[in-house]
Amino acid sequence: MRPRYHFTPPQNFMNDPNGLAFYDGEYHLFYQHNPFGEVWGHMSWGHTVSRDLIHWEHLPVALPEEDGIMIFSGSAVVDWNNTSGFGVDGAPPLIAIYTGHSAQQTQNIAYSTDRGRAWTKYAGNPVLDIGSSQFRDPKVLWHEESRQWIMVTALADRQKIRFDVSPDLKKWTRLSDFGPAGQTDNEWECPDLFPMNVEGEPDRQKWILKVDVNYSILGQYFVGHFNGTRFINDNPSEQVLRVDYGKDFYAAQSWSDAPNGRRVWIGWMNNWDYANAIPTSPWRGLFSVPRELSLREFPEGLRLVQQPIEELKRLRKLMYHVNDSDIASVNVQLAALKMGIAQEIMIEFALDAAREFGIKVRKGANEETLIGYDAQTQEMFVDRIRSGDSAFSDKFTGIQRAPLAPEQGKIKLHIFMDSCSVEVFGNDGRAVISDLIFPDPQSVGVEFFSSAGETRLNALDIWALNP
Repeated sequence: MRPRYHFTPPQNFMNDPNGLAFYDGEYHLFYQHNPFGEVWGHMSWGHTVSRDLIHWEHLPVALPEEDGIMIFSGSAVVDWNNTSGFGVDGAPPLIAIYTGHSAQQTQNIAYSTDRGRAWTKYAGNPVLDIGSSQFRDPKVLWHEESRQWIMVTALADRQKIRFDVSPDLKKWTRLSDFGPAGQTDNEWECPDLFPMNVEGEPDRQKWILKVDVNYSILGQYFVGHFNGTRFINDNPSEQVLRVDYGKDFYAAQSWSDAPNGRRVWIGWMNNWDYANAIPTSPWRGLFSVPRELSLREFPEGLRLVQQPIEELKRLRKLMYHVNDSDIASVNVQLAALKMGIAQEIMIEFALDAAREFGIKVRKGANEETLIGYDAQTQEMFVDRIRSGDSAFSDKFTGIQRAPLAPEQGKIKLHIFMDSCSVEVFGNDGRAVISDLIFPDPQSVGVEFFSSAGETRLNALDIWALNP
């Protein structure tokens, strides 16, 4: 089940991505990790680095559990101005900001002066303690207008986001709270906050506040304004904007200081309903493909758009291409091809008479995953009812749906398929569904389907993806 091109730990359990920062040509990716077993526990920060977001070098555990304090989720920044005083010989330090978990949850920092290879926990920890057991997941960013650091944390059981400010990453002062708003039926976790220019309007900037909702819709976001003190939501308080409509995209975090002003994030492909039970070993847990974000104006308002990063194209090996064809002819040709486990598929369907149409992937004896479109309800869907092994959880099987209106009479699906996952980007990232699947390794068939009418393909490309 080991993915070919999705990040996984060499062994043992992994959940949230943490500490995403770019420094000296390297993308740092830390992650929630149990160094001692394949289920959650002994949480520490695992560590890996990459120069292209595709090929990763595993490094030793960066922040281990010590003295009964587990290292929960958090973020990392480059302290360019050495406000913390941890820099050496004019080089800025890397600062990790994390939740220390014991009877209480507190915010702590650690620093590195050797490009993130060795880490020292600050002797003055915790840097922020409000006496709560539900206060976690700090995301820290530099606010240029006020020339100070902002910490964004989750007051989990209150469905609120807290904002604090600091001149040096050590002394923090409370600013404000945001929430409850949007989806509030469970704990709020793993916030992210960043500015974005509206696509095509370089002088129009908004702020995105992303919040995950545990055991619920997983991820939601708010579009608004952050003035250095508080976040003001542009939309009605009850409106829910979903990050991903699948069951397996959680705790997404974006890289700080990414080159060329890019906003790229990555998420944990799993779900707490079955995270400790998925049928993989000696590792458990994987990350999504990195996704580049943009903010686009639609008739209904400003919405986040997610697209797989351009670097993934370097892995492509063309397998099949066709323009303007009926699906019956294509199915005959696909049946003759030797398909693989790791594929990228781009499809443009002509919206015609069919009620429902799409593609079956990882098809084999008595199993298949359906990725398709319901023209009547205008929804993209992933059906994993017969996708393979699901005996590990009675909450795994089902159909995930995302609203997706046609564009100029067409539906585009961009699919990334790996040994145990599918990620589907509809209409250039307007909607996304991310799901785990656990088919037999021999189930590699690909076949188009159509019901209650015919369907034509305007274009189809299939690539095998190198590891």
